[in-house]
Amino acid sequence: MFSVLISIAALVAGGIWTAVARAGKTNAVTITQAEPGPVLLVPGYGGSVTGLQALAARLRAAGKQVSIMSLPGNGTGDLREQAKALRSAARSVLSTSGASSLDVVGYSAGGVVARLWLSDYGGASVARRIITLGTPNHGTQLADLGGVIAGACPLACQQLAPNSSLLLALNRERPAAAPSLVSIWTTQDDVVLPPDSARLDGALDLTVQGICASSQVQHGGLPTEPLVAGMVLAELAAGAPVALTPADCARLSS
Repeated sequence: MFSVLISIAALVAGGIWTAVARAGKTNAVTITQAEPGPVLLVPGYGGSVTGLQALAARLRAAGKQVSIMSLPGNGTGDLREQAKALRSAARSVLSTSGASSLDVVGYSAGGVVARLWLSDYGGASVARRIITLGTPNHGTQLADLGGVIAGACPLACQQLAPNSSLLLALNRERPAAAPSLVSIWTTQDDVVLPPDSARLDGALDLTVQGICASSQVQHGGLPTEPLVAGMVLAELAAGAPVALTPADCARLSS
C-alpha cells in the first residue's frame, strides 16, 4: 500500500511539474500592458542594421529608448542561435535601463527570431509587446527557390522555407497570454511570398494598405517608411494594441 501511495504521489507531482513547465513555456508571468518599456529592434535575414536606423531615429524622436541588436555571425545561421542572442541582448537592455519589461520589434526574419525567443528562450517573462514587421511567419517561397541552387540557401534560409520543421513547430505553439502580439505587413511585399505569410494567429493583424490604400511600400522599405514608423509607434503606446483604420492614414503618415 505504501509503495502504491508513493507511485500515486509521484504521478501527481509529475503532472503538477509538467503543467508548470507548460505554463512557463507559454507565459506564466503577468506583465502590465500599461507601462511601455525600452524598445529592442531585431534585424532581418543577413543581419543588416542600416535600414533599422531610420526606424530607431523615429522612435527616439518620440521619446523611446531604443537599441538595435547585432545578430551572431552574418545573420544567416541557425535562427535558434539568433534567439539565444536576443535573450542576451534583452537582458542587457533591461539591466541597463532598470526596466522590468521591454518591447521588441522584429523586422523580416527578426520577427521569427523574436517569436522563438518568446517561445523557448525566456522572452515570455520579460516582453510586454512583440511587433513582427514584414515577417514570413509561415515561410517565404523565395527560400524554396534558394534551395534549388547548391549553397545559395544557408541554414536560416532553409528554416524560413514554407513548412520547415522550425516554422511548423513554432506555429503549433499556443499564443502566449502576454506579451501582446502585432503583425504589420504590406500586401506589396516582394520578399515574403505570399505576403499574407505574415499573418500570425493570436496577433493584431495590420496591413499598411489597410491604413493607407495607396501605399506601394515593399519589403525593403518597411523600416524606412514614415507611415510604417507611425504604425509601430501607435502599437508601442501604453495600453493594449490599437486596431488602426483608414481614418488614421494622414496622422500616421506625417
